[in-house]
Amino acid sequence: MNVALATEKQRVKQGLLRRLLRVIRRYKIMYLLLVPGLAYFTIFKYIPMLGLILAFKKYNVVLGFWDSPWVGMANFNQFFEGAYFWDLIENTVLISLYKLLFGFSAPVILALMLNEINRQWFKRIVQTITYLPHFLSWVIVYGLMLALLSPGEGVVNIVLKQMGYDSISFLTSPNWARFLVVASDIWKEIGWGAILYLAALAGIDPSLYESARMDGASKWRQIWHVTLPGIRNVIIVLLIIKLSHILDAGFDQIFMMANVFNQEKIDIIDTWVYREGVQRLQMGIATAVGMFKSLIGLVLVVGANELAKKFDGQIW
Repeated sequence: MNVALATEKQRVKQGLLRRLLRVIRRYKIMYLLLVPGLAYFTIFKYIPMLGLILAFKKYNVVLGFWDSPWVGMANFNQFFEGAYFWDLIENTVLISLYKLLFGFSAPVILALMLNEINRQWFKRIVQTITYLPHFLSWVIVYGLMLALLSPGEGVVNIVLKQMGYDSISFLTSPNWARFLVVASDIWKEIGWGAILYLAALAGIDPSLYESARMDGASKWRQIWHVTLPGIRNVIIVLLIIKLSHILDAGFDQIFMMANVFNQEKIDIIDTWVYREGVQRLQMGIATAVGMFKSLIGLVLVVGANELAKKFDGQIW
């Protein structure tokens, strides 16, 4: 009996293997197109994950990757018990939540406004102007902010002085630091984010709007009952992706905008990891913090995905 069962399992496996080979031969061109993408993720995403073992070692440049001594959870404990831990968590979470609250909704609002514009030439001009900042580096963006907000020669402060007000040190004031971080991020990314929503809006059946108008629905009712449900799936998917990066408050941006005067308000985990890992060569602690961030992101993605399923069974 056992021999017959084993033989049957072997036949099933061989049948599945033959079917798999037939499918691969039939769609070999399609599978070949997957090779560059798989190679990229394998080389640059999966193989580097071997470096996670540094989170449990006290890395020594002389001893090397494999021979550095194991320290267990000491790197994690050093980060969690540090005097800077809660300040870093507060800054990172607050900036990320502000960006999520205001930065996530801004592209949706812009896409809805552009969708209501009938003059295509005006729509194209506005869309081009709003998404071009996405291609600017934060070095250039910070240069523009210096030209606008510097205390001496900034355009905004010149206008304030002419109106009889004192100049404001926007870029060095802790009170303005988080606002400028969030506002500049929205300005830079709002147009680029709206492109996805405009593409989703283009896929909504126009007859739904005609039916809504025939039923006497106002423009706001059409947006609420037709437009937003039409792009709901895109919003949920992008929200899940955004939640996975809740502890990524934007290293490039913060690195450019932080200084000794406002650092207490915008110093985040990534900038601290840069100082510890690159400047002080504490690779073990830097890796441990990166692993901690990844675990938090994984938990948030899984949680948001399960929550999305409860509200919309079509998601994933």
